[in-house]
Amino acid sequence: MKVWRTLLVAASLLAAPITLAYAQSTAPVKAKNVVLVHGAWADGSSWSEVIPILQAAGLHVTAVQNPLTSLSESVEATERALAEQDGPTVLVAHSWGGTVISQVGTDPKVTGLVYIAARAPDANEDFVALSKQFPTGPVRAGIVERDGFTKLSGDAFLKYFANGVTPEKAKELYAVQWPTAASIFAGRTTDAAWHAKPSWYAVSKNDDTINPDLQRFLAKRMHATTVELDAGHLSLVSRPKEVANLILQAAGYGQS
Repeated sequence: MKVWRTLLVAASLLAAPITLAYAQSTAPVKAKNVVLVHGAWADGSSWSEVIPILQAAGLHVTAVQNPLTSLSESVEATERALAEQDGPTVLVAHSWGGTVISQVGTDPKVTGLVYIAARAPDANEDFVALSKQFPTGPVRAGIVERDGFTKLSGDAFLKYFANGVTPEKAKELYAVQWPTAASIFAGRTTDAAWHAKPSWYAVSKNDDTINPDLQRFLAKRMHATTVELDAGHLSLVSRPKEVANLILQAAGYGQS
């Protein structure tokens, strides 16, 4: 009977929705601060829809202006922002920014990591090679490189990178698109903080930039508490309430 009961429990877990299957087993530490790290082809304003929700909940919020010039310089920018925080802090990243928080998140101040449609490399992992195991998103055809820096063409940005965002907002985000060094995508971390820190992940089901199945693989690998959003890559813009709720959960505030 015990064997059958064990098998039934295991089967029920496999059949459970992704949010439950990867849920954290312990309550998150109550955090005072949230540090937000944007990804490639964006700047700190990409968090503008999420920030007011977090502030209304009583959290101190800092959005890093990620230079996107190299992995080391992006890590340093986030470390500087983290050094200014007083007390427990949740690190949050979108897209390529997940590489940064995977490195920086080992800091003792960091109580949790939140990945929004983000990379989550293991230490010294060739993430480019890992990504090639999944279908390539159509946004890639719109990458334009000049003098070692990349941007997305208008068509690729509006159609694929910002799919699900209102046309007006997508054009605004395109206007502030930040040039991204081509070299950063092959950069490797020396740490993977998600091995030791509780993690949360928001999968974008309609993502044309980072394959949703790659996102699911990363979330499962880190045993993250996971939600799936009916959104494109910029869920932090198109689904700010759901993204903020996940961050609040990681900060020990539950859902608003």
